[in-house]
Amino acid sequence: MSGDVKKVVLAYSGGLDTSVILRWLQETYHCEVVTFTADIGQGEELAPARKKAEQMGIKEIFIDDLREEFVRDFVFPMFRANALYEGLYLLGTSIARPLIAKRQIEIAKQVGADAVAHGATGKGNDQVRFELSYYALNPGIKVIAPWREWELNSRTKLIEYAEKHQIPIAKDKRGDAPFSTDANLLHISAEGKVLEDPWVEPDEFVYSRSVSPEQAPDKAEYVEVEFLKGDAVAVNGAALSPAALLTKLNELGGKHGIGRLDLVENRFVGMKSRGVYETPGGTILHAAHRGIESITLDRGASHLKDELMPRYAELIYNGFWFAPEREMLQAAIDQSQAHVEGTVRLKLYKGHVSVVGRKSPKSLYSLAHVTFEADQVYDQRDAEGFIKLNALRLRLAKHARK
Repeated sequence: MSGDVKKVVLAYSGGLDTSVILRWLQETYHCEVVTFTADIGQGEELAPARKKAEQMGIKEIFIDDLREEFVRDFVFPMFRANALYEGLYLLGTSIARPLIAKRQIEIAKQVGADAVAHGATGKGNDQVRFELSYYALNPGIKVIAPWREWELNSRTKLIEYAEKHQIPIAKDKRGDAPFSTDANLLHISAEGKVLEDPWVEPDEFVYSRSVSPEQAPDKAEYVEVEFLKGDAVAVNGAALSPAALLTKLNELGGKHGIGRLDLVENRFVGMKSRGVYETPGGTILHAAHRGIESITLDRGASHLKDELMPRYAELIYNGFWFAPEREMLQAAIDQSQAHVEGTVRLKLYKGHVSVVGRKSPKSLYSLAHVTFEADQVYDQRDAEGFIKLNALRLRLAKHARK
C-alpha cells in the first residue's frame, strides 16, 4: 500500500477528523501530504487550520478563497434551474463538493501529486460527490478514502488516536458533538446525534443562521432583487458581486427567520437520513428567480424547465455535476435565461418570503390581453373553437364507450 502513493492532496478543515486523517496518511502511506482548505463562506477562521498543518509538519499548505467562484460558477447556474431535490432541498452541501474536488485536482496537478484524499464517511453522499468529480476531471487519479479503510470507526477511537499522536484537539470535541454540521455561503446543515429521531422537533440551538420565526421582527421588510440573464445582480438598487449578493440576502433572510427546513431525504447510497438546513439567502433568491421568470419566460419553456428540474436536481445531489447529461441540461437552461431580466419585489415576514411585485423590460405580460375590462386585442369568440378541438377526443371516447 505505502509504495503506491508518493504525494497526496488532502481536503483539510483542521478539525478532528481531517487532522487524524493527515497523520494516518503519513503513517499508513509514508507519503508526502499537501493540505487544501477551501474558503467557501463557512464563516470560520481558517488561520488555525494553517497553523495546525504546520505543526504536523506539512510544507505545502493551500488555503483558497473560493467564495466568488462558488456562487458565480456553481450556485447561480443551479439557481437558474430552480433546482430542488425531492421538492424541498436547495442542495447547499451538494453544490459545494464539485468545486472543492475541482480545486483539489488542480492542486494535485500543480504540485505533482498522484493521489487525493477526503474525510467523507462510507455512509453518506459526499464520498460519491467527491470521487465522481475527481474521476471526471482526472480519470487516472488515485483516491484515498480513510473512512473506508481504517479501523477508527468511532469518535472515541479518533480521540484516542489523536491523543496518542499528540494531535491538538479542540476541547469541545472531547465529548460527543450534539450533531454534525456543514456550512458554506449558501447554507448550513445539521444531522446526526440529537437529530436522528425524525419524530423529535429540533431544538432551537440547532439553528445558527436564522432567528426563529416567532422571534423575527413583527414588521415586514421589503427587498428588491434585480436580475440579468437569469442571475441576480443587485439588491435594493445596489450592484453586488455574486458572493456579496448572497451574503446580503443571507443577512436579510436570517433576520426574518427565512429558509429553515427539516427534511428526511433519500441518500444516493440507499438509506434515508434526517437533515436540518438553513438557507436564508437561497430561499429568497429561489422565490425571486421564479418571480422574474413568471413574466419573462414563455409558457412552453417554463413548463419544460419544470419538467427537467427534478432530473437536474437529482444529478447534482448524486454527484454528477461534471457529467455530460448535467452539462447538456445546463446548456438548455442557460439558453432559456437570455431574456430573464428585471426586478422582483419580495416581502419578508416571520419565516415567509412572498413575491409581491415584478417588472421587466422583457416582460411577456400583456394587460391589454388579460384585462376584465373591454379590450381591442382579443376576440373571446375564438375560445369556442379552441375548446371544441381540445374536447374532440374526449367526446369521441365517451361515445365509443357507451
